[in-house]
Amino acid sequence: MDPDEPSATPLAGSAALEAALPTLPLSPGVYRMIDAKGDVLYVGKARALRRRVASYTQASRLPERLRRMVHETRKVEVITTASEVEALLLEANLIKRLRPRYNIVLRDDKSYPWLMVSDDHPYPQIAKHRGERRKGASYYGPFASVWAVNQTITALQRVFLLRTCRDTVFDTRDRPCLLFQIKRCSAPCVGRVSAEDYGTLVSEAKQFLAGEVPTIQKRLAAEMEQAAEALEFERAASLRDRIRGLTQIQGTSRINLEGVGDADVVALHMAAGQSCVQVFFFRGGRNNGNRPYFLTHARTDITPEEVLGSFLAQLYDDLPPPPLVLLSHDVEEAGLIADALATKAGRRVELHRPQRGEKRDIVAHAETNAREALERRLAESTAQGQLLDGVQRLFDLPERPERIEVYDNSHIMGTNAYGAMIVGGPNGFNKGAYRKFGIKSAVTPGDDFGMMAEVLERRFGRALKEDPARAEPGWPDLVIIDGGQGQLSSAREVMARLGLDDIPIVAIAKGVDRDAGREWFHLAGREEFQLPPRDPVLYYLQRLRDEAHRFAIATHRAGRAKSLTRSELDDVPGVGPKVKRALLNHFGSARGVRNAGEQDLANCPGVGAALARRIHQHFHPGTGQAT
Repeated sequence: MDPDEPSATPLAGSAALEAALPTLPLSPGVYRMIDAKGDVLYVGKARALRRRVASYTQASRLPERLRRMVHETRKVEVITTASEVEALLLEANLIKRLRPRYNIVLRDDKSYPWLMVSDDHPYPQIAKHRGERRKGASYYGPFASVWAVNQTITALQRVFLLRTCRDTVFDTRDRPCLLFQIKRCSAPCVGRVSAEDYGTLVSEAKQFLAGEVPTIQKRLAAEMEQAAEALEFERAASLRDRIRGLTQIQGTSRINLEGVGDADVVALHMAAGQSCVQVFFFRGGRNNGNRPYFLTHARTDITPEEVLGSFLAQLYDDLPPPPLVLLSHDVEEAGLIADALATKAGRRVELHRPQRGEKRDIVAHAETNAREALERRLAESTAQGQLLDGVQRLFDLPERPERIEVYDNSHIMGTNAYGAMIVGGPNGFNKGAYRKFGIKSAVTPGDDFGMMAEVLERRFGRALKEDPARAEPGWPDLVIIDGGQGQLSSAREVMARLGLDDIPIVAIAKGVDRDAGREWFHLAGREEFQLPPRDPVLYYLQRLRDEAHRFAIATHRAGRAKSLTRSELDDVPGVGPKVKRALLNHFGSARGVRNAGEQDLANCPGVGAALARRIHQHFHPGTGQAT
C-alpha cells in the first residue's frame, strides 16, 4: 500500500457493529458501545452477546434514541461472564463508573454512614464510620444520612451509656467527662463500671440495633423491680431512666416497619422527563432514614419498570442488599435482579410490590416523598434557570451559563495559603466539582494577585493539557473572582497568556464598609457598576461568592489544623505514625527525641538499633553513615 495513500475511513454505525459480529461469542457478558472519541455511549448485558449486538443492526426496528446511539458508535467491546447474573452485576458496576450517556445513571458519589462498635477493645466504643471496614468491629446500617446515625448514637448513649470517645482520649482520662454527668456514659475510662457490666450494656445495645426492643424493655423492668425490692434505689432510678429513654425513642420514631427486620422501601415518581427514587432504610425494624436519588436518562418514553430495574442494580452495587426490598412498581427482569442481589448478599433476596396492608402504606408514604422531592427539584430548576437567564443578560453572555466557576483565596499573613474553586449551574452548587489549591509559590503577605494568578494557571493549564481542543464538558461559561479591578486585570493576563481570553471573567468587589448589597462589578470593556439592593440576580451572585469564601476558609482551616499537628519527626525517613507515637510517649516531645543519644533512641520500644541510627543521623548529620 502506498504510504501517501489515505487510510480507509473507520466503519461507523451499523457497519461497525456488523463487522464486529463474527468475533463476538454466544456466551453471556457485557458489551460497550464506543464513539469516535473513545467515550462509552452505552453499557448493556446479554445472555448471548452476538445475538444481542446483532439486534442493533436492524435500524428500522429501533427507537429513535437507539438509532442515534448506533449512528455514533464506532466499535464494540465485550467482556464475557460465566452467567447472566454476573453480567447484570458487572453492567451495574460499569454504568456507575463510566456514566454512559444513553444509560439510566444513578449519579450519587456519597458513601453511606454506618454505626461501628469496636469489639476489639475491653470497653467497646460506638462511633460513626465511612469507608472500608476493619477487623475487630461490628457494623450496623446503612444509614441514609449522618443525622440519622447521630440520632441512633444519641439513643445508645442515653439508654445503654456507651462511650463515644476515641481510644487515645479513653486511655488518658483520670476523671469522668461531662457525658457521665448528664447520664450519657457509664464512665468506663475511670472504672465506674466493670468490664463485665459494660459488656452487658454492649450486648443489649446490639440487641436494640437488631430490633429486639421488647426483650430489652422486659429485662430492664425486671431488674428495676429487683433493685427496688433490694432497696437499691439509686440503681432502680438509673434503670427507670433507661426504660424511659427506650420508650421515648420508640415514640419519636417517625415511621417503623413492624414484623420486618431488615428491608428497604424503594419508591419511584416520574414527571417532566425526570425521575426521583426515594429509598427508606429499615434495619431491625427501625427506620434508619431516607434519601432521594435523582436519575439521568436520555429517553422520554422510558417506563417505570425500566427505571426501577436499572436503579436497583446500581444501588446495590456498593451496598449490601437486605433480605426484603419493597417496591412501588414492578421491575423488568425481577427474577434476574433478585438472583443477582442474592448472589451478592450470599442469601435469598425478595423483591416485593405490596398491594395492601402496612407494607403498602409505607410504600405509599415513600412515593409521596419521591413526588414532593421531584416537585421541589423541578421548582428549584425553574427558579435557577431564571436566575441564570438574568446572569446572561447582566454580563452580556452569548447564552445561558451552564457552569459558573467562582474563585477565592484564604491565608493568614501568607501562611497556610489556599485557593478554592466552587461550581454553580442549573442544578445549584456542584460540590463534586469543587477544587482546592495549596499555594506552592512563596506568598508575600497580602499578595492576593499572585495567589489568584497561580490558582488560575494551575486550573486552566491542566485543563488545556487534558483537553487542548476544549471539546469536553467541564469548561466554564463564566469565571467569577473575589476582588476589584486589580484582581480582574491579573486574572485576564493569566487567561490571555494561556490563550483563553474568550472566557468571560467578572470581579466582585465588596462595597463600602463591606456591606452586602453594595458590591461593585468589574468586567473588561465596561464601567464598573452596581445592582439594586433587592435584585434577585444580586442575591444569587452573593450566594456564589459567599460559598466560595466559605469553602476557601474551610480549606484553609483544615490545612492549618493539619500543620499544627505536624512535627519535625514527620520528616524523618522510616518514622511512621506508630513509631512517632512511641517516640513522643518515651521522650515527651520532639525536642527530647532530637536531643536523645543513639543508644537512648534504640531503647525506645519499637525502634531498634538501625532505625535509632537513622533518626540520630537525621538530627545530627555528619556523625556517621546510615545503614
